[in-house]
Amino acid sequence: MSPRFEGRVGRTVADSTPWWPPQVRAPEGAPNIVVVLLDDMGFSDIGPFGAEIDTPTLDRLAAGGLRFTNYHTTPLCSPSRASLLTGLNHHRAGYAFVANADPGFPGYTFEIADDVPTLPEILRDAGYATFAVGKWHLTKDATMNDGAPRSSWPVQKGFDRFYGILEGLTNLHHPHRLVRDNSPVHTEAYPEGYYLTDDLTDEAIGMIKSLRAHDARKPYFLYLAHPAVHGPLMAPERDVARYRGRYAGGWDRLREERFARQLDKGLFPPGTELPPRNSEAFHDVPEWDSLPPGERELFQRYQEVYAAMVDNVDRNLGRLLAVIEALGELDDTIVVFTSDNGGTGEGGVRGTRSYFAQFLRHANLPGDWNPDVPREPELIGGPRAMVHYPRGWGMASNTPFRLYKGTTHAGGVRVPLVLSWPRGGVVPGVRDRYQYVTDLLPTLLDLAGVPLPQERGGRPVAAIDGHSFADALADPAAPSTHHEQYAEMTGNRAFYRDGWKLVTLHRPGRPHDEDPWELYDLRADPTETRDLAADHPGLVKELAGAWERAAAENRVFPLDDGTGYLWTARPPSEAAFHEPVTLLPGTPTLERYRAARLIAFRDFEIAVRLTQGPGDQGVLVAHGDQGGGYSVYVEDGRVHLAYNEYGDLKVAVGDFLRPGPHEVVLRAEALPEYRWTFTLTVDGVAGARLEKVRMLIGLAPMEGIDVGVDRRSPVSWPVYERHGPFPYTGDLISATYRPGRPAPYDPAEVLSALRSAAESYD
Repeated sequence: MSPRFEGRVGRTVADSTPWWPPQVRAPEGAPNIVVVLLDDMGFSDIGPFGAEIDTPTLDRLAAGGLRFTNYHTTPLCSPSRASLLTGLNHHRAGYAFVANADPGFPGYTFEIADDVPTLPEILRDAGYATFAVGKWHLTKDATMNDGAPRSSWPVQKGFDRFYGILEGLTNLHHPHRLVRDNSPVHTEAYPEGYYLTDDLTDEAIGMIKSLRAHDARKPYFLYLAHPAVHGPLMAPERDVARYRGRYAGGWDRLREERFARQLDKGLFPPGTELPPRNSEAFHDVPEWDSLPPGERELFQRYQEVYAAMVDNVDRNLGRLLAVIEALGELDDTIVVFTSDNGGTGEGGVRGTRSYFAQFLRHANLPGDWNPDVPREPELIGGPRAMVHYPRGWGMASNTPFRLYKGTTHAGGVRVPLVLSWPRGGVVPGVRDRYQYVTDLLPTLLDLAGVPLPQERGGRPVAAIDGHSFADALADPAAPSTHHEQYAEMTGNRAFYRDGWKLVTLHRPGRPHDEDPWELYDLRADPTETRDLAADHPGLVKELAGAWERAAAENRVFPLDDGTGYLWTARPPSEAAFHEPVTLLPGTPTLERYRAARLIAFRDFEIAVRLTQGPGDQGVLVAHGDQGGGYSVYVEDGRVHLAYNEYGDLKVAVGDFLRPGPHEVVLRAEALPEYRWTFTLTVDGVAGARLEKVRMLIGLAPMEGIDVGVDRRSPVSWPVYERHGPFPYTGDLISATYRPGRPAPYDPAEVLSALRSAAESYD
């Protein structure tokens, strides 16, 4: 019998035994796992933890599951996400800070190392499908663009599918850049009524439905990390309307009401005290009743939007769980709901309607720099106003704890955790045992019956820092499995050991050894109201020494020294971002960080070559969005320059653009006090001009560069209302960006001067 085709080398079909690679199957009865992570949500913001916000879905999950009241995270989002997905302390994982810096130190690599298997990698190797939806924020600035390595993108870190944002935040009505798997989603404009939380839920539902259509038994891990409720605060008006007038009583009353409900629910033992209003320097909150009526009316609108965001997340979670229930799998699904850190104080004492203007931390900022460009109150929550609440609402969010996101006091790190698994032998109720974010990975693996890997690719893997708390499900009295934990963020430090907590609030510029230590017995004083440091100097010394040892072992050093070096230093490879670049029409949006390096803190020039026909009009180049940006466009035969100064729109009108070939050039001159002067020329003839406008720095422009159109969130809302994305109808040949002289206050220039000064002493 002659063979019809060759099988494996040297053998024929006639004498071969069929061979297929072995299939990986999850452990028998392995549950689905759904982790829902909110961003910047405080301890008291959901119904099971004392909120007045309507959260019926979470109410049901908590009623049949567990509420952990002593669960802790790191003080910021990227570090918490890294610890959740690796089981490592965040400095060991390489995320000492949010993934928007790159100083080159071991704790600041912002890359998960190859010897650190992530939770989705472990579960996928064990036979799970793995999906990530929402906010990632584990990829550093320089590697988010299409030309960079994707080694730290979600699909490369163990997820079969991804849909969401790589950044830490976005416009929830008009997201600046969505990514599907390994590629940006190209969108000219979003449909009327679009809202990101709804979209993310639709995508998560679609992934589950698709899996079940193809495989009825394969378990899945869904990591649903909502950008809500991070700033800028935005919500659909239909949701905001349900909370109109509910916060007229202010943050002081809200805090007292939430604390009373927490005590009634048994979240804290009798005798627990509500600390006084935050009064620490740069963190203080005014008494609500001391505010002028106009401010009270404005401030409550921010909280109405925030509450609507939480409400919307809960209803979308309800939609997701309804699909899982319709598939008959809800009882076999572990659902974890939590937050990545506490409520924030970044909105300042009075909040802001210019969110990106809040991210300015540069020395010698001019005194007239306004962090709150006034906007009509009715815009708050909509797509046109990038807002954040006053920190009094962040204080209420963290009830009953002190301080905010970014600090190592409880307000920054103690967040709600709800766990539900109907068929998991759960004894419902409250668990007050101390657990930490690194504990989620070993706990979920334990519950799924998946062992921790000991090696990867034939090499040992890094030992995790977390401890499983699976025993808490069935045993309400089981003690904590996590006995010690250090904490550090931007110089704020803490050390926990068996109920005792040593903590300090670092003041920028003050030597770290001059920061006073506070000591609390959390078993008797969970809200950190009674400082016992003076009563136990020996224990203070002991725990401070333990913090030093843990810091050395976990790559915590160097600590922030107040110069801004850790947030300013960038690798030499980024010098390429300052080279000229030519963009052709049809080029996808140039990614946010890559685009910003062409203009930040410097002179720059944009030369647009085109051929204008009779009646042609549209956008030539646009960079930014409603939070800040600029665009050059042709309308009614004239060239226009629109400059969105953090929400304050300025327009300069140039000359008529006659039919024929032209070169339209926009020149920006960097001036003292963080200002630009813009000049618009046509064929070398100066026309429109804008004098001494405030620079776009920090996270603005948030949206990247478009050529021949203004995609997604527009720079100019009036132009958007008239024309939508307004694609140019003529023959646009190219737009060339030429970065120029950096300003003396460019952080890179300041850093270079500091290095030169240091070298002079060598």
